[in-house]
Amino acid sequence: MRLKVKQAPSPHSELAGAVGWNVWNELFSCSDDQTIQKWNLVGEPEGKVCGLDAYYTDMMWYPVSSKKNQAGGTDVFAVACTDGSFKIVSRTGRVEKSVEAHRGACIALRWSYDGTALVTTGEDGQVKIWSRTGMLRSTLTQSDSPVYCVVWGWDSDHLCYCSGSNIIIRSSSTSAKQLSWKAHDGVVLKVDWSPINHMVISGGEDCKYKVWDAYGRLLFQSSPLDYAVTSVAWCPSGDLFAVGSFDSLQLCDRMGWAYSKSHLKTGSILSISWTADGTQLAGAGGNGAICFGQVVDVSLEDGRVRVNMEDDHKILVQDIVSETSDELDFRDKVIKISLGFDHLVVCTSTQCHIYSTSNWNTPHIFDLKDTVTLILQCERHFLIMDNSSGIQLYTYEGRQICNPKFQGLRTELLNRQMLSVSNDTIAVLDQQATGSLVRFFDAAQGRPIGEPFTHNLEIKEIALSQVGINTDRQMIFIDRNRDLYVMPIMKRQVAKLGSMVDSALWHDTTGMLAAMVDQKLTVWYYPNEVYGDKELLAKTKYIKSDTDFGKASNIVLFSGSKCLVRRSDGALVTVATSPYPLMLYDMVKLGQWEKATRLCRFIKDPTIWASLAAMAMAAKELNTAEVAFAAIDEVDKLRFVLKVKQIPTEEGRNAELAVYRRRPDEAEAILIQAGLVYRAIKMNIKLFNWERALDLAQQYKQHVETVLWYRQRYLQAAGAEESNRRFQELGEQMAIDEAFIKQQIQEEKIKEAQRPGAKRYIEQQAGWNCSPPARDKEERQRLQVALAITGHHMPFFQHNQFTCSAQLVFVAMT
Repeated sequence: MRLKVKQAPSPHSELAGAVGWNVWNELFSCSDDQTIQKWNLVGEPEGKVCGLDAYYTDMMWYPVSSKKNQAGGTDVFAVACTDGSFKIVSRTGRVEKSVEAHRGACIALRWSYDGTALVTTGEDGQVKIWSRTGMLRSTLTQSDSPVYCVVWGWDSDHLCYCSGSNIIIRSSSTSAKQLSWKAHDGVVLKVDWSPINHMVISGGEDCKYKVWDAYGRLLFQSSPLDYAVTSVAWCPSGDLFAVGSFDSLQLCDRMGWAYSKSHLKTGSILSISWTADGTQLAGAGGNGAICFGQVVDVSLEDGRVRVNMEDDHKILVQDIVSETSDELDFRDKVIKISLGFDHLVVCTSTQCHIYSTSNWNTPHIFDLKDTVTLILQCERHFLIMDNSSGIQLYTYEGRQICNPKFQGLRTELLNRQMLSVSNDTIAVLDQQATGSLVRFFDAAQGRPIGEPFTHNLEIKEIALSQVGINTDRQMIFIDRNRDLYVMPIMKRQVAKLGSMVDSALWHDTTGMLAAMVDQKLTVWYYPNEVYGDKELLAKTKYIKSDTDFGKASNIVLFSGSKCLVRRSDGALVTVATSPYPLMLYDMVKLGQWEKATRLCRFIKDPTIWASLAAMAMAAKELNTAEVAFAAIDEVDKLRFVLKVKQIPTEEGRNAELAVYRRRPDEAEAILIQAGLVYRAIKMNIKLFNWERALDLAQQYKQHVETVLWYRQRYLQAAGAEESNRRFQELGEQMAIDEAFIKQQIQEEKIKEAQRPGAKRYIEQQAGWNCSPPARDKEERQRLQVALAITGHHMPFFQHNQFTCSAQLVFVAMT
């Protein structure tokens, strides 16, 4: 990626102090020759707008997200003047308002994102907030030195400004404590605060530019440039920013490293402005020159296809395998491109072109209403976003599926970290709720799915899994503390996977998950096990620790057995992961459990065995789970599987597996619906839910004595006395006949075994005892030793979560 810079002859004869784009892609420039000039999108001057008896220091157009939202009186811009005033000027050059604002020069001004307020700073060190009509609302601060720059936060409440060598962030409406830190060794000349990623960039007289988070923590510091940094500006998408200095212009990634550096003849670039689509910028030079930069050489790769945007109207497509190439020419300027899932989506200023990677000659084309700001793809369809129609979902044939909306949607504040799409679900991070609320929509009709999910901290990134059906859909998110969580969309059961996470990405064709955890690449082969056994989850995890990724690394691609990581210095590192989990997923998907077992025997990798065990337990394939647990010496889990296989009814087995997945309520519902009341009561007894066990016994009027008997045995083993009032009263009223209770228990077991369709789990070909004897001898011996150990020691009741030895004794007795 680089900037293709163009510098046309300028009509300005003196220093150009500021530039600004409007929604019609017209550029207005201010100069010390007391004129305001207009330029078109290709960098050609279109004439003088107006001439005023003033010298300009800054300008900004009134914030309008799109042409569709343009209302009467909003096609205006504000300019700051050296005489201490600011003026509101219409698009035609008519001065609508002139306000005396500061003693000395008015240096900088900015409209709030909602357009309700204007902030100005001056040589007098004051920061003032004005209404849309120019009425003074408040004087925010009084500094000892001039304030050279100011910018609003995304919420149109907080302000970030510089004073001397410090950067200050404070609220404009409350008396909350301000945040201040020393940013540079010299005077800070420019700051900019992205409304999307909430990161701050600054440039100063120490010839450095720096990247900060919203709490003043340094994320990146450049090496000293040749001259002072005179301008910085974020791209509207928050993925890039530009840095201007004397005769130079740099394009940088959001983490600070530079894509390209262009050498110009403009003098110091005093102001930088991006177009709304983020594809082009303009800079105002100290010698009066205006430079234009187009973002080109955007490269994308997916499997065998590589795409490179060579120009704003041309894309080069290369097939890496067949070594062929095609050129795609477009009538209009290319705004956004996206490659994935065997399709290339190209959005120009007026049309959307959809190409199949197998046929580049006949694309599907449809017209666009506004400039596209984001493209996201999944297997069946893709999502585009603009500032007038909002979020739109299309098929790869160009047919619109839905247009989900909700109150308070601000598309200009969304990027690909805050929006995710899958075959059946759309997830949107709602910035209105302090960034901690996620809304879900049905991809077929655009209707909300359940209630919005709320986290207790601000969420930074979200991503939906790409495989499975809607009931299996999961979302990962990273919060402000850099903790990684995973959550099913339907059940909303949040589980934590890791801490100190820089980025995370789902695999494109399987359920695997990759993340940068504490500067190490970590791959969970089966992250769904987080809802079951976390000890087993740890064994399904692969950590690549022999590569130095550094801080703030980002996972760009996770496909096949390849993971592409962008380091903090901009270098792309390709990391090979194991190909065996992919084979395992394919076999499990086809129900080939015997082949999966043979694969694990051949590899002899405990991580793959653990993954197979987790998959088998999720699929209720107990024979395969038995073999896998024996292979990794998980004696307690092996004993549990053997016990489950002895249960005569399918409902009983499903309930035990639900308890294994830490869903006791679901297990109880299964048993009650099947009429297995005694088993439901016994399950609650094993889980020490004595109150619930008694409630069920009294509700169904059976086995009340059984609950009391087990309670008494538990208290005797623990050496404790009864403290529960309900059990005390029942103990006084009822006589416990141990022989009768045992007889009732035996009758319940016989009754369950005689239910229609009741039979024990069937041994299938995936079992270890069906394997060739020579290959299976070692495993058979290991299993026998494991069973022997289990028989003499603790039986498996891991889901009971025992915390005292008395409980262990009680379970052993039962």
